[in-house]
Order: sequence, then structure tokens, then C-alpha cells
Amino acid sequence: MPVRPLRIRDFIADAEGWLYAVATYDNDERAGCILRYVPDPSGDRTDPEGTRYRKVDFDEAFSLVRQHKPGYLDLVHRIPLQDIALVLKPEEQFDRVCSGHAGANTLKEALALPFGTIGCTGSLLCGLGSGSSDIDLVIYGRSFDTARKRLAAAMDEGLVDPLSPELWRKVYDKRVPEIPYDQFIVHEKRKWNRGQVYGTYFDLLFSRGYDQLPGDPVPPKGTVLGRTTVRGVVTDDRLSFDSPAVYPLEEGGVEAVYSFTHTYCGQAREGECIEACGVVEESGGHRYLIVGTTREARGEYIVSRTLLDAADGAGT
Repeated sequence: MPVRPLRIRDFIADAEGWLYAVATYDNDERAGCILRYVPDPSGDRTDPEGTRYRKVDFDEAFSLVRQHKPGYLDLVHRIPLQDIALVLKPEEQFDRVCSGHAGANTLKEALALPFGTIGCTGSLLCGLGSGSSDIDLVIYGRSFDTARKRLAAAMDEGLVDPLSPELWRKVYDKRVPEIPYDQFIVHEKRKWNRGQVYGTYFDLLFSRGYDQLPGDPVPPKGTVLGRTTVRGVVTDDRLSFDSPAVYPLEEGGVEAVYSFTHTYCGQAREGECIEACGVVEESGGHRYLIVGTTREARGEYIVSRTLLDAADGAGT
């Protein structure tokens, strides 16, 4: 049983050693997760105790849960709290990760955030990483904006490196967004949430601070009204890097845009006009636009028209 509330980017293990990434904040009775690693004698990853694991993709994760643990199946995987055998919290394990990883330790020193406001998730948290593993830093609550400012300064000082053009293209090709490469880059470069350290890719991921829990709940799955494109002004960007990213709108015909794909987190700032294409859902008399209704978010996108118009005017 978790001692402190579970948050997105935490990891948990069940009795069989299956490792899940926590993907929701509403975890009072059952933790909302996505299966990420399973024990496998022929797996290519080994934990500190010598157990071999392999990583599973999104589709296989649901297939395995459907076949072997159907009671966990939902929109995400829902693990009863009494079935949790282990909790790994990024902020609590950060010093351990940094002690064995030079890149993570350099980022820790460069960002210089108080204990408990920064951690490392993913394979490094689970003890399944390697020297080439990406570094997935988690920054909590209000420290996230501080971290991005300090990252920009660290790049200016040469402590860490920005992404090379080749790596930017690799990120774009991996995400396959529904916007052109030039628009993708214009949005991404002002987010200050990616970089390289000793040639290793890293990113900064947001999670709510404990003082921000439970926060506004994500609307439950609603009635699908169809696909559409909306435009509206963002009235609050405090959760624009959250998962899902939230963009409350003034006008636009919907109350907010929710992005369930990381591609469009931090895509717009408060006061900017966005254009978003997705699926409208109605829940409890409220209408929302959902971006990321499929894993690849085909045909769905979010752009800041304010940013793009300014870039066009500057000749970018």
C-alpha cells in the first residue's frame, strides 16, 4: 500500500513483478497505470537483483493485461491498492539514480532544485537502464517553471547541450505529429524541456506537487459528438505540461482542450489563441475537445496561432 499519494510518473509493481507507470492522479482505490516492463528470461534488461525484463509497447501492454489480468483492464490499467507490492517514487530515488549515472547527476547539479521537487522516472528509476538510456526527469509542481529557466541558463553556460538538428529531426520522426516540421520546431524550442548531456537525450516532465492534489479531475469518458477544429484563447496554462495537458478556453465552443499525447504538452501559453483539431466529447453537460484519442493521434493537433503568426511576421 502506498504511504504517500501516487502521482503520474511514479512506478509500481504487482506480485508478479510487472512494472507499471502511474498515469493518473485519481488513485484512491485503484491505481491508474500503463504496463511498461514484464519479467522475461530472455529479456534484454536486468534489474539489480538479476531478474531479466523486457519493455512492452502500448498495444502489447493492453493485450497482456487483457489475457492475464483482465480485472485490471479499463481505459488504463487499474491496479487495486492491495495488489501493489512495490512503489518507486522518482523524487525519493533520485539520489540513488544520480549516484550511478553521470548525466543525471550533472542535471541535478545544473538545475539545483530542492530535494523532493525533482526525480527521475522510466528505466533508470526501475533499475533497468543502461548507459545509453534516455534521462526522464520529473519536476514537481511550481518548480517546473524554475527548472526550465535554469535549463536555459545551463545551456548558455555550456553545462548541458541543446538538441542537435539531427536529434530534433529524430524526435519529430518518432512522434510523427500532424503539423509540419517547421511548426513543430517553433513550438518545441520555446518549451525548454529537452536537451543532451554527455550525448544522452533528456527531457523535463511535469507532475503535480503533493500540495496540488487532488486538483481538478480529468472528465470521464463522455459521449462522442464528432471530430472538429476549434479556435479559442487559453485562459490558464498552469497544467499545460501535465498529463493530460489542459488548455481551458475562452470561446471556441468547448470548455477546454485536453491533450493525451505528450507531443502537444506546453504547446500554448495563457492569452494565446490556439487552433486544435480533435474529437468533441460531452460529459455531465460540458463539452471538451480531446486530442490524442488514439496512440498516434492521427489527424489531431494543437498549435498556437499567436506563436505561428508572430513567427511568420518575423520571417521564421
